[in-house]
Amino acid sequence: MVHFVGAGPGAPDLITVRGARLLEKADVIIYAGSLVNPELLRYAKPDCKIYNSAYMTLEEVIAVVREAEQKGLTTVRLHTGDPAIYGAIKEQMDELDECDIAYDVCPGVSSLFGAAAALKCEYTLPDVSQSVIITRAEGRTPVPDKEKLGLLAKHQSTMILFLSSGLAEKVKNELIEGGYSEDCPVAVVYKATWPDEKIVHTTVGELPKVMSDNGINKTALIIVGYVLKSEYEKSKLYDKTFSTEFRKAVVEEN
Repeated sequence: MVHFVGAGPGAPDLITVRGARLLEKADVIIYAGSLVNPELLRYAKPDCKIYNSAYMTLEEVIAVVREAEQKGLTTVRLHTGDPAIYGAIKEQMDELDECDIAYDVCPGVSSLFGAAAALKCEYTLPDVSQSVIITRAEGRTPVPDKEKLGLLAKHQSTMILFLSSGLAEKVKNELIEGGYSEDCPVAVVYKATWPDEKIVHTTVGELPKVMSDNGINKTALIIVGYVLKSEYEKSKLYDKTFSTEFRKAVVEEN
């Protein structure tokens, strides 16, 4: 059996209880290199075989899994954050299907939520943004034509950019092309929830300079949007004049 496990954003105590228990039971762990906090490997049994997939191809990963299966062993494939986001797990699962190897997925806390916690912000504020776009800038690998950053920027919603720290100038230009103003607030969170976490507040226009000045060119999220400002309308969720299934509205007398 193979378990795809989300390691969480970095802090070892942000892995799920289920994920930690799977690590404790694993006979083989294949973890995603520098993206996964090595402290999580302390959950492993003394005789657990551990592989760093940063040095492995897809074929090599599957070969390790197949060998473990032939021996009746349990494998954990440990991915950063939540494996559903830029985890490249679909191709692995397809290979396992071909090999008739059973697997399941244990979700994890994505770094986008670790970043929100670090910033103490809410990505969805009434009358500001009710949508979150999770994407990346186009670099060495392309994105679909309809998902070019400039096109997505036209929505003016909260945008979370993965895998884009080394493309700050391109990000700036395409965000402005799409309609974000140069003074639109941006936050860059380097290694969210790790001990060396770093937070930088800037604007779309100043993004490349600020990232360069701070030496941030990898392992960071770029959060763009007006939710990073303080102006917003309060939600109706706890509004005393708004009825819900559980609470009647209070009528205010003039």
